[in-house]
Amino acid sequence: MKLADKFKYLREVEGSLRGLNRAMTQRELQRAIEAETGGGISQSYLSQIESGARPHLTNTTRLLLARFFKVHPGYLVDDPEGYHAELLSDARALEDKLDLWLIGGAERFRRDPKLCRALLTLARHAESRNCLLLLESILETPSLAERLLHLLRPEVQARQPLDTAPLKAGKTSDAPPSKSARRKKSK
Repeated sequence: MKLADKFKYLREVEGSLRGLNRAMTQRELQRAIEAETGGGISQSYLSQIESGARPHLTNTTRLLLARFFKVHPGYLVDDPEGYHAELLSDARALEDKLDLWLIGGAERFRRDPKLCRALLTLARHAESRNCLLLLESILETPSLAERLLHLLRPEVQARQPLDTAPLKAGKTSDAPPSKSARRKKSK
């Protein structure tokens, strides 16, 4: 996060903490800093910080703003490229991307409430990647998907066995054919 963004955020938080239900204006901030810390900083200087025209602060200004906002002075600098405040492993980042993709799919299929709910349920699951890998295993096991569907969702009538259902037109699969499909080819 850039210093300018942090500064905007701090103005918003400070306004909320003071019961304004909005961000403090730069003028209000300038007056509050002067009244509460005894230090002076011009509104134009605050504007330069927030616009990004002044990406680096003098040590005196950084200490003054840190004291006013009650943050560590080290917070008032640009974060290094690629820095994330939260600790994320690569696996967690991939899981988050997958969840966002599933949520996007749910939004695209919102006219199909059952499919939308299924995608959202999968996205909310702590192990959505593993759930999809499990689904792949279920679909690759002959007639298991059909049996599970009959057992867990008896109201759904399968039109054809799910493990031999052809791919939609134009779609290809990198996966090898299922065992039942291989058996049918060999007959």
